[in-house]
Amino acid sequence: MEEKTQTNVSGNYYKNVNYLKDELGVGKNFDIIHLDLEYAETKMSLFLVDGLVKDNLLHLLLKFLATVKKEQLDANLLTKLMKTYIPHIEIEAVDDLDKVVDLVLAGPTAMVVEGIDQVIVIDARTYPARSPEEPDIERVVRGSRDGFVETLVFNTALTRRRVRDRTLRMEYLQVGRRSKTDIVVCYLADIANPEIVKQVKDSISKIDTDGLPMAEKTVEEFISGRHWNPFPMIRYTERPDTAATHLFEGHVCIIVDGSPSVMIAPTTFWHHLQHAEDYRNKPLVGAYLRMVRFIAVWASIFLLPLWYLFAIDSSLLPATLDFIGPNKEGELPLILQFLMIEIGIDMLRMAAIHTPSSLATALGLVAALMIGQVAVEVGLFINEVVLYLAIVAIGTFSTPSYELSLANRIVRMILLILTAVFQTYGFVLGVAGLFILLISMKSFGVPYFWPFIPFNIRAIRDVFLRSPIPLKNRRPNILHPKDPDR
Repeated sequence: MEEKTQTNVSGNYYKNVNYLKDELGVGKNFDIIHLDLEYAETKMSLFLVDGLVKDNLLHLLLKFLATVKKEQLDANLLTKLMKTYIPHIEIEAVDDLDKVVDLVLAGPTAMVVEGIDQVIVIDARTYPARSPEEPDIERVVRGSRDGFVETLVFNTALTRRRVRDRTLRMEYLQVGRRSKTDIVVCYLADIANPEIVKQVKDSISKIDTDGLPMAEKTVEEFISGRHWNPFPMIRYTERPDTAATHLFEGHVCIIVDGSPSVMIAPTTFWHHLQHAEDYRNKPLVGAYLRMVRFIAVWASIFLLPLWYLFAIDSSLLPATLDFIGPNKEGELPLILQFLMIEIGIDMLRMAAIHTPSSLATALGLVAALMIGQVAVEVGLFINEVVLYLAIVAIGTFSTPSYELSLANRIVRMILLILTAVFQTYGFVLGVAGLFILLISMKSFGVPYFWPFIPFNIRAIRDVFLRSPIPLKNRRPNILHPKDPDR
């Protein structure tokens, strides 16, 4: 990509104004406002985007300028305006007109002043924003109720509220040739591994595209690679306390403007099975909840293929477990029943997303009648298939990470198909292939299946047990933090 040459601010006031009017489309865009002003017998022009600027603040600035006399601005015009007569916190002088255009489109206001070869940029922007509410996906019984929103500055403020360390870094990047999307890379300089930080920033800076229409998801696809791998390489969170916890461990957070989801990198498979609820209870209760969650997640992957294997090859079952097999044959082959209900559950999930909340109850009743009782009575499905699919669905929805639950669903369907085609050999090879895939994956150089590969007994204990916080005095060594002790 060719670098764009800088267009310097001219000493000619009208030339600067006309350039900005052309580039911003003044007169063609109803929301681009150009104000011709004159204060202290000096011509000035304001360029701003309607709806992205605090009108009352600009009104106060203009009232203040109206009181300035010409003799007060005779010498050092730029310095006096910026330091004395424009009382605002975020203000800068820019000598590149193209940069001024990009800044105006992002929200700040540009002021062109006659006799000055720089443009004064006043950051008095505001964005439409909702209040920081508790995220739907990561709800807790007891804990904070605030969550990230779509406004970048709000999200950085929510993070700083919990991490008041002087080494907390919020490094600003801009991605997208046309969208100019704001991105912040957040980490603790005294803890995070500099190599991981550099790798994350380099990956983001190499993104070459028109824009980021899907915000953080588009960024993830560019920086994580492995496009056809269903497993998430980055953890998403909408909870500031979860993001702060990972920062203290040595992770790097990526905040994208326009998205309430903050990305955490690098992550392992087990990070996607953690939930804030574990640490909002006593250690023993948290450990119990975590074990229940692990059972649900593993059941959502392996229970259905394993039961199907026993159903088609009853010789694998001991006599005492014969009752788990199907009591009768349905009108359709078992594998077809499984796949139909799998697709039906996904259809129901998508329908629930697009259904107004006032009709959600009606949708649930219709789905329960059609997929449940009626389907069994007409012989489309057998009772055991509905039972085990229900257990698997519960395990799928128990997965804290939405992305991991979708990946597990795809893996389950692949295992079912392999078991149907190759029976025992297909199930064994499918399970072996799954673990080989997980072991071979890396997230920014961190093994995805750590602490099992490479093996770390202390970290394995922390995976399966919710250790008391006073005993968690070491950061994960796989991240190679600069300060390993908490």
